[in-house]
Amino acid sequence: MGWRRAGLIGMVAVLGGGCAISVARRSPWDIEQLAQLSDQLEQFKTLARLKAEEAEQLRRAKALLDAQVSSADVNVGYDARGLVTRMLDQVLFHSGKADLRRDARAILDQLAQVLGEVSEQPIRIEGHTDNVPITHSGWADNAALSLARANAVAEYLTQQRGISRDRMTIVGYGEERPIASNDTAQGRRKNRRVEVIILPQATTSSTAPEAERTVGGGTESSK
Repeated sequence: MGWRRAGLIGMVAVLGGGCAISVARRSPWDIEQLAQLSDQLEQFKTLARLKAEEAEQLRRAKALLDAQVSSADVNVGYDARGLVTRMLDQVLFHSGKADLRRDARAILDQLAQVLGEVSEQPIRIEGHTDNVPITHSGWADNAALSLARANAVAEYLTQQRGISRDRMTIVGYGEERPIASNDTAQGRRKNRRVEVIILPQATTSSTAPEAERTVGGGTESSK
């Protein structure tokens, strides 16, 4: 871990010290290596904030998620929030709908198994959409659809897999937090997603400001 940490810090120092890297001129392999380094840095930053036992639990959880659910449409990784399982909407829902697809249950069953292994960790479930306005599906807006989808995932994990609702914060962000450009079909596809985040225990109290956005807070959007 010492040499890896030193290597990551060294790379951050180079990137932050004004040494320009022309990504456009690099090969796809080079770009992939930089992306992997970025992921490793996020992992280091997240785990560095945790107690040793909690950090080891998240490492094990990530290994299980990588083995069981990771695919082209389901991505597992770290960011500033914690350990994130990002599922594209097409894995879970039909277009414009918030009812789970039948084949979504297999993925959520595997996810629930891992969530059960880290029973002391709080969970955050976020719904996200692209910026295409709602026209025919009957939802008030994208925020309403994203919240309903996040709630559908939470209800399945609670009612079918026994994950405690007390561990969960459920939020619908709509189009507010894109991870790709909405100017392309590919970018919009990436933005339509549900994220299940295993949070550090110390962040439990920080979810309070989101209460008004959650189903539990009484602002569930009507159909």
